[in-house]
Order: sequence, then structure tokens, then C-alpha cells
Amino acid sequence: MPRDDAKFKAVDIPTRVDVVSDRARELEPEFDADSSLADTTPEPQFRRAERRISVRKSPLPRKTASRIRVAGMVVAAITLAAVAYGSVYRYGTRSWRFRVDSSDDITISGLNKVTRGQVMEVLGADIGRNVFYIPLDQRRLQLEAIPWIESASMSRLLPNRIGVQIQERVPIAFVQIGSRIQLVDANGVIMDLPRGTHYSFPVVLGLRDSDPLSTRRAQMKLYSRLVNDLDSGNGRYSKDLSEVDLTDPENVKVTVSDPAGAVLVSLGNDQFLERFKIYLAHIGDWRQQFQRVESVDLRYDGQIIVNPEITVAQHRPTRTWRKR
Repeated sequence: MPRDDAKFKAVDIPTRVDVVSDRARELEPEFDADSSLADTTPEPQFRRAERRISVRKSPLPRKTASRIRVAGMVVAAITLAAVAYGSVYRYGTRSWRFRVDSSDDITISGLNKVTRGQVMEVLGADIGRNVFYIPLDQRRLQLEAIPWIESASMSRLLPNRIGVQIQERVPIAFVQIGSRIQLVDANGVIMDLPRGTHYSFPVVLGLRDSDPLSTRRAQMKLYSRLVNDLDSGNGRYSKDLSEVDLTDPENVKVTVSDPAGAVLVSLGNDQFLERFKIYLAHIGDWRQQFQRVESVDLRYDGQIIVNPEITVAQHRPTRTWRKR
């Protein structure tokens, strides 16, 4: 049957291929023709947003904040230490456990010439006191004021004891003070003679207890030099001396004990051993030539004066002996 062209209009029916192409164009990303991106790799369909991290800024620099933390820790440690010290201090100063109850709690060592009673006269007032309240330095000075004590050391022996170590003086000579004979050490300290002791020393003349200690110390230094010089080389000549006169530091006079009679020998202030040997070598000859030999002056080189005091007292010429 013939088809009426006027009644029928041509309609384009899209084919399946065209439908697929249109769908693909919808999914295909658009590209900017002017873009310089040459990469043909398609971007992902879904892009995950990056997570933002918030940072809170401190008002102080990091180094300053660190120093503040360290300082805070130090302050806290000091505070704790102070609290602990305060607690211990209160306990130590108030507890009965630290009280010196009797003299048995005071230990004393090194006593020989000094009696325990002399020491307890100084420390007796501390019995019944807390061991931490006893002024050890003050008590040490009081003990060293005792003539026979050269030095003293004290310590606290916890919980409630006191330890005392005494170093006594060593006498080196007798000393005549007025009409009294006492002892003296190398520093010029004068001490009373203890009972029941025996010493063999020369008697030193010329020291006065009213003189400063420095003066007596210098005199005893001269005496020690004399004795050491006379005893050098195993001579032990100091045992022959009965007296040593230190009144004139420029002229040491010694009284020599001799079976034929004591002789006063002037030795000057040096060459003690050499001059004393001259005396020993010639005393026999002098006794043969002089009726009496009571003093000899050996201070002058090449000349010896025998009995100078006697000849002056009798207004006679001084007799001399020249060394050959």
C-alpha cells in the first residue's frame, strides 16, 4: 500500500551507540583548552579533604618556658628539703634523747698532767643541756686557757655524748719566777710543777710572767737553739748546764756544773757549740793559772776573758787568755 509522505514525518531515533556516547561525555572531565597541563590522567571522582590540625601558640618562647619549669622544680625541691630540715631540727633540739645527763656522757682522752676535775670545771655547766646547744668552740677556748693544755678538740657524739681530746704541753726547762721554780715550754708558756713528777732541766733566768707571751716565746726559741747546738753531733753538752740566763738576747750566759766549782760562761748569741768546746778544752789550764775561775767570756774571737766580773769588782786589770 502506498505510503502517504505527507502524513509521515521523519524522526531521528537515537541508536544505542549514540546513547552510550552521550553518557560517556557526561562522565568525561572537561579540559581547558588553554591549560598547560598535558597529563591525561583523569582526576579521581571523589577527593578527600585534608584534615586540618589546629596549633595553639604559647605566649612564651619554648626555651623560656623550659627554664621556668626547671626553676619551679628546683624551688619545689628546696622547699621540701627545708621542711624536712625543720622537722629534724625541731626533733633534735627538743627531744630528751639528746640531753647530756651526767659526767659519764663526757669522754675525755689525752690527760696526763691535767686532771679530769680541771676539765670538768669547764664542762660541768653543760650537764643537763641538749647536746646541740653546747658551744663547742667556746668550750675549746676555755680548755686551752688551762696552762698545761696546748690544744683541745671537741665533738658531739650522738645522741647525747661529748668527746674531748686533749694535747698537753711539753716542758723543756725550769724557769725561775721570783722565788718560785716553775716549768716552761717551747712557746714560753709557764706552768706549775705537777705533783709526783721528776724533771731534769736547766733553770732559765730572765723570763718574767708579766712579759707578753711573744717576748717569752722569742727567749725560749733562743734557748732551744742553744740546747740543740750543744747536743748536736751526740755531744749532749746541755746536760752539764745548771742555769741559762736569757736576760740579754745578745749574750747567752750558761752556768756549767763542775766538780771543781760552777763556772758562768758567756757564749754570745751564736757559735754555741764551738765556744763551749773552747771552754772544755782550756778550763783545766785556767784553773792552774788562776786561783779561782768563776766566769769566762768567750764572745770575742781570738780572746778569752777570765773572771771579768771579779776583776772589775776588785778594781784590778782584766786578765785575758789569748787562743794560740
